Amino acid sequence: MKINMRYLFGFIVLLITEIIIALFINDNIIRPYVGDILVIILMYTFIRGVIHKSIKFLAIYLLIFASAVEFAQYYNIVDLLHLQNNKVISTIIGTSFDIKDIFCYAIGCIILTIWEAVEK
Repeated sequence: MKINMRYLFGFIVLLITEIIIALFINDNIIRPYVGDILVIILMYTFIRGVIHKSIKFLAIYLLIFASAVEFAQYYNIVDLLHLQNNKVISTIIGTSFDIKDIFCYAIGCIILTIWEAVEK
């Protein structure tokens, strides 16, 4: 496995950014919207950092995955799995469904699609 340091560095920067947003920012724009846009890009940079081969439609796959997690929130997956007392898992999976999150994931997907087109 060949590591792509450029994407891995991007992943680390985005991970730190997401942690800062989660721990220190409690507003009406950055945390609920920018954080959700960045999470798609975060997952993308991680996958591209560790998988050398280009994956066609990766951004779309990530949108589907993130949307599935969001819909799992609708069905209170954290409670169903009896993980409501685990703060880390509750934060990662999330505990409240919001359709706006899926729109933010789609924006992240669009940004990645444009990025891929420009990169070629």
